[in-house]
Amino acid sequence: MPDLKPEACPLCANRQFERVFVYHEPPQGEVRFRFSAGVYQREVYRCTVCGHFLSVHTMQAPEFYEDEYVDSTYGSDDGIRSAFERIIALDPSNSDNRGRVQRILEFTAMHLKAPAAGKRLPAVLDVGSGLCVFLYEMKAAGWDCTALDPDLRAVQHARQVVGVHAIDADFMLAEDIGRFDLVAFNKVLEHVQDPVAMLAKSQENLQDGGMVYVEVPDGECAAVDGPAREEFFIEHNHVFSMASLALLAQRTGFLPLLIERLREPSTKYTLRAFLAPVEKDRDSADRTLSR
Repeated sequence: MPDLKPEACPLCANRQFERVFVYHEPPQGEVRFRFSAGVYQREVYRCTVCGHFLSVHTMQAPEFYEDEYVDSTYGSDDGIRSAFERIIALDPSNSDNRGRVQRILEFTAMHLKAPAAGKRLPAVLDVGSGLCVFLYEMKAAGWDCTALDPDLRAVQHARQVVGVHAIDADFMLAEDIGRFDLVAFNKVLEHVQDPVAMLAKSQENLQDGGMVYVEVPDGECAAVDGPAREEFFIEHNHVFSMASLALLAQRTGFLPLLIERLREPSTKYTLRAFLAPVEKDRDSADRTLSR
């Protein structure tokens, strides 16, 4: 097997890593993509400074939010609808999404600079909207919702089933998509090659006083349970530590208003953060951090 050790950590630039997991076959439960159906060799490395995890292999993987991700995960339009209906029917105590929405509504009610009274609803953009279960709940809570996804089937589902605005585009190439009070990356940044560039681009889509919500897999907690954890499945190029998520915010011009870890009802280990642009809202962010 070729040497897969990364050259440098994308968050702290450290060049020292420890190899923590080696895979010669997919772990149980991992989705089988077309590109990973043959010889399977993969390694996970951890940065010795910030604790960030990188999954590396030589298989020719496309970007995961292209057609193959939907094909392999849901199978069809009917599969998308079926998965959506199953998730929204979950008891609130068993729903990751209900907990996510509740936390966002609580936090934004306290810290978001509300739109001028009576003029408009608060607006949210969900990048990589997928099944759109998040916006389904945000719409019910009274938000003006926009989904963005590069897969046309996900976009049609958002429009026709969930009833929200939807944009068929690659976020990194999208232009003039508007400005929002909240931009959400729900389990998205771990899938891309360059999470720094993606998060940085969201600055241009924020209203004054707006913020970004980020959810990523928590590698520090997941690693304790071993290599079979879904946080380390092949579709995750990056698995974060508390420190590497804070560094991601710093590198992209954001100040963390809050970073917290949780074990979700689905048993996923998750880090979530609310981020404010440093230059746009430094005073508000400082006040929040001092509380």
